[in-house]
Amino acid sequence: MRMMRIGIDATALPSRPVGAGNYIIQLIRAIAGSTMINEPVLDSSQPNGLEFVIFVQRSRLELLNVEETPNLHLIVLPDISPSMRLLWEQISFPKLAINQHLDLLHSLHYTMPLAYPGRTVVTFHDMTFFLFPHHHTLPKRYFFRFFIRASSRQAVALIADSESTRQDAIRLVGVSPGKIFTVQLGVTQEFRPMRDNTILQQARQKYHLPEHYLLYVGMIEPRKNLPTLLQAYAAVADQMPDHRLVVVGPKGWMVENILQQAGQFNISDKVYFTGYVEQVDLLLIYNMADVFIYPSVYEGFGLPVLEAMACGTPVITSNVSSMPEIIGDAGVLVTPNDSQALARSLLELINDPMERQRLSIRGLERAAAFTWKRTAEKTIAVYRHILGTI
Repeated sequence: MRMMRIGIDATALPSRPVGAGNYIIQLIRAIAGSTMINEPVLDSSQPNGLEFVIFVQRSRLELLNVEETPNLHLIVLPDISPSMRLLWEQISFPKLAINQHLDLLHSLHYTMPLAYPGRTVVTFHDMTFFLFPHHHTLPKRYFFRFFIRASSRQAVALIADSESTRQDAIRLVGVSPGKIFTVQLGVTQEFRPMRDNTILQQARQKYHLPEHYLLYVGMIEPRKNLPTLLQAYAAVADQMPDHRLVVVGPKGWMVENILQQAGQFNISDKVYFTGYVEQVDLLLIYNMADVFIYPSVYEGFGLPVLEAMACGTPVITSNVSSMPEIIGDAGVLVTPNDSQALARSLLELINDPMERQRLSIRGLERAAAFTWKRTAEKTIAVYRHILGTI
């Protein structure tokens, strides 16, 4: 059988990956490590005859941390600024992709090179540009709305991070249901319960963390709904005097307005903003938290929820978009903009150690079903469906 050559565009990988950036890293690592491509498979029912070409910026190569094999090739490109990358994708990338004689090109971040004449699949991570355009800068709003629509028409298939995002794409962009496939994300084995108190305490000292704390992890931006979390915490902080609120994540758009909320609620001395944290430390911070809270108004998938569950941390999150799909019955679901309901759920959970233990165990069981190996296998199944090799 002739080897089918699949290109994967990883050039959207940022220097500090979160969310979609982690998807890019973990999908490629899972594909690179899969026996599906690295070992001959004689059973014709199994995916075989595939080779991959990964396009990546030079400074991001270390983040991917994959090596070339007979079935996986790296095309290392000069670094490109985020704004210029979008222009490069449309102007320069088509010729580069054509020269690689690909059977299929997978664009991992919403858009594809419209001038590329070959078969393409595009991953949609969410539909925030349509549902919450005011949460994005004006240039991003217009650019991504146009190119998401154009990519959805031109691609031969689309991948959505969750069934929620799939249904949003069908409803908002008019994607044919048979054209878009749900491929849920996974969680790495690094995210797990940690019992080594020495290592945990080193992380506590490094980030100046309190002994007991509630935790939020994610980009600090309007969509993540941090003002509601701050308001809910302020309402019950006096009833849980031993607990502080730790906010982990890089600063995004309109961050100043969000940071000012802590002062307005008179809890500035009780809220710890750590900034961006590397994954090796992040899993320790998850492990030391008493409760993880993720009140986002919308998520295409919501990786932090899964990461917290994988560490055995009880979770409170929103009852909208993809969050119920991820958490199932393994956490507490609340209406995202109801600060009173969030405050009640938080106080009840802090005061009920038995329920926290139950949610911890159930969360571990639930998270075990979400693996990047499964994500890679389902993605490869989409490739094979498109290529007609099943």
